[in-house]
Amino acid sequence: MKALVIQPKTSSEYKFLSGLLSKLGVKSTDLSTEEIEDLGMSRLLRNVDRSKKVSKDEMMKILNAK
Repeated sequence: MKALVIQPKTSSEYKFLSGLLSKLGVKSTDLSTEEIEDLGMSRLLRNVDRSKKVSKDEMMKILNAK
C-alpha cells in the first residue's frame, strides 16, 4: 500500500488534518523535520545511477540547489 506525506503550512492546518484523519480512522504518524529529510534522501538514493562516481563537492552542489 502507498502512503502520503503531508506537510501543513500552519499549526492550525496541522490540527485540522490530524483531527480529520483521526475522525476518519486513518492511521497517521508525526515526523520530525529530520525524519522528513531522511525520507527525501532515501528516495534520492533509490533512484541514483550507481554506475558513475561523483565527487563530494559536486554532490553537495546538487543537494544544496534543491
